Amino acid sequence: MSKKFDFIDRLVAFAGDVILFVEAMPEGKAGVYLFNQLMRSSGSAVLNFTEAQNADELFIAKSRIALKDLRESQVSFQILNHVEYGSEESREALEQENVELIKILVTIIKNRQAIV
Repeated sequence: MSKKFDFIDRLVAFAGDVILFVEAMPEGKAGVYLFNQLMRSSGSAVLNFTEAQNADELFIAKSRIALKDLRESQVSFQILNHVEYGSEESREALEQENVELIKILVTIIKNRQAIV
């Protein structure tokens, strides 16, 4: 399997893990708002990066949108950490994966820009 598909698999797993994390949380106004945003941004990252694979001329633009989505997820995790909402262990693991995905995507974008 090539690296781009390994990364997509990792993005899919991250979005799925976010869904499982969110489903385990109690429902409250703040939680619903943050969790909906977190599910949208994590899912959107994988959708945009997957779409980038099929659009050479738009690869960097679509990848940057995916990066924006991951950064939004990062802020959501920071807010959840601040209010100590949800399982600390799950939150920290998801946040760490999010940080790693951001670093990987930044590298992918930089490498692609160097080629263009």
